[in-house]
Amino acid sequence: MRINRRRALALFGSGTALALPSAALGRDGAPGEVRFLHGVASGDPKADGAIIWTRATAEEGFAGDIALSWHVAEAASDMPLASGEVIARAAADHTAKVDLDGLEPGHEYHYWFEGPGGARTGVGRFRTLPVGAVEELVLAVASCQLYPGGLFNAYADMARLERLDAVVHLGDYIYEYGESGYGAEIGRQLGRLPDPPHEIVTLADYRRRHAQVKADPLLQAAHARAAFICVWDDHETANDSWVGGAENHQSDTEGDWTARKAVAMQAYFEWMPIRDPDPLRAHEAIFRSFEFGDLATLAMVETRLLARDEQVAPKGDVPPAEAVAALLAERDRPERELLGRQQGEWLEGVLSASVNAGKPWQVLGNQVVMARVPGPDLEAMLGAEAYAEMRAAMPEQYRTQIDTALAGYRAGVPFNLDSWDGYPHARERLYDLFARAGSRPLVLSGDSHAAWSNNLHDAGGRLAGVELGCTAITSPSYGSILPGLGRLLAMAAQEVAYCDQDNKGYALLTLTPDAARVDHVTVSTVFASTFERGIGASHVAQPGYDAGGWQAA
Repeated sequence: MRINRRRALALFGSGTALALPSAALGRDGAPGEVRFLHGVASGDPKADGAIIWTRATAEEGFAGDIALSWHVAEAASDMPLASGEVIARAAADHTAKVDLDGLEPGHEYHYWFEGPGGARTGVGRFRTLPVGAVEELVLAVASCQLYPGGLFNAYADMARLERLDAVVHLGDYIYEYGESGYGAEIGRQLGRLPDPPHEIVTLADYRRRHAQVKADPLLQAAHARAAFICVWDDHETANDSWVGGAENHQSDTEGDWTARKAVAMQAYFEWMPIRDPDPLRAHEAIFRSFEFGDLATLAMVETRLLARDEQVAPKGDVPPAEAVAALLAERDRPERELLGRQQGEWLEGVLSASVNAGKPWQVLGNQVVMARVPGPDLEAMLGAEAYAEMRAAMPEQYRTQIDTALAGYRAGVPFNLDSWDGYPHARERLYDLFARAGSRPLVLSGDSHAAWSNNLHDAGGRLAGVELGCTAITSPSYGSILPGLGRLLAMAAQEVAYCDQDNKGYALLTLTPDAARVDHVTVSTVFASTFERGIGASHVAQPGYDAGGWQAA
């Protein structure tokens, strides 16, 4: 099928306001003109409501608050069944959120905002969480939307879906890099260079980057289509973030990490349709759960800023063999952590309650790949001649990197140390937690820019769960320089049933009482607005995984 970007927007609306000018600035301090350039969004659905969001843009120089009204109806053309007032506060970058309640469970609702002078947003919709018997649940799973990396065609496809209960976004909603950073060459060709043009560090910087991404009409169409259930990954702060810093944070030139992390989180809570943080918990503690009737529990965890230890990496001034040995020894320290005790106790309680309630599916929304993925010996798998040809075809700057990586893989370094493979003891503790709860969860993962269907086993060989990894919306992957790498990873890793490092898109997860089905949706290009939709692979699994995990559909 070929999809035209304009057609997708016509079907579901871009969420952009009708920009109607009003009178000059009034005595009450209202702006003379309001536009809604960033659409509408909903998120964190519950049985009787959801968060609805927008952002009001006044004329340049206006620094006051903006009074808005919100409306909810059962259909876009209906009279509102609920309305109210909300303030787009200047202190919150003129964003506004409403936590709706009092609605019916398992129903779809439409909503919009209005501002001074008759300005009005487009209409969005969301579905409240069901209560009682549920025959089917359809979730889109997305991550890694580098704005300079390409067009958000995956969102155009998502917006056209006939059935979509919610979107689970696993992070990297924005990226922190400047116009000379990751993906800049593509962005320059497409006219999608990041704003601001420098690496973002301050609150104003993070706000501008969120604003740029939210202005994208295809993303607005997806937000208008369904509620998003979101967590951040690393790039909402900085690359490979952990409790005490990030690979892409240099304290000597970029200031205190705690301060940078705080402003990044502030901008995130302002610009995303997520409930504001619990005042009794750290802002980093965004773990929370969602109940889909008697069918499924979705538990969203945080693996970056709350408890993660620093990633292991070779030391630059140490001979390679010694560096790898030191890296592996550090990786093997039992106390290294990702989730932390508080979050682990919470998760065990959520999973146990779901199992005790008889729900067939416990779904874990997690940022990074959980399966064991050893680093592939590409030369041995391809043969010396084919490997040499492949290496020669690479851009020169990647050849040294692949040589270093290959030496590490041969010594036992896993494919990705930023994933759960960098924290093997923490992963075993998590699998023990699953067993105590009586659950074999379906794990959702992002971050890797690749599609995965994985079967997870603990150290004793027990099937601990299955994993669905979604590919990137746009972010380049290793498949960009090594086409077919996913097939080689699947050949080398016992837990990997399927891996696609080449294509962009998202994952579509359908749950019924009898089966889980994942369709790895692909888009043929992110470099042009017209694209073809495809399915890279489909897999199914039964509750309890009696057939051994994922099976080809």
